[in-house]
Amino acid sequence: MLRYKWEDAVRFWNSKKGEDCEPVGTSSRQKQKFTHTVGSRSFASVVEAEEVSSGQKVRCLQLFEITHRKKDGFPMTSEAGKIMVYLLNKI
Repeated sequence: MLRYKWEDAVRFWNSKKGEDCEPVGTSSRQKQKFTHTVGSRSFASVVEAEEVSSGQKVRCLQLFEITHRKKDGFPMTSEAGKIMVYLLNKI
């Protein structure tokens, strides 16, 4: 990040408007039912990387499984696990 952009960001988050945004973001994160494991990478880049490595087209269920499983192979949440089972039964 360029220095002047960083300074603008810090100035914004220290302002009244920036402080007003914080509770909204916190509340939104707490309402999320699913957390994913890809961090800041976009789902599109995850799909592209998987398609290159496997040589096959990635479908929606595969993307959900890739992005919602921990390193040990277990789903991130019980809700994500239920959705995976439900979707597998629909195929």
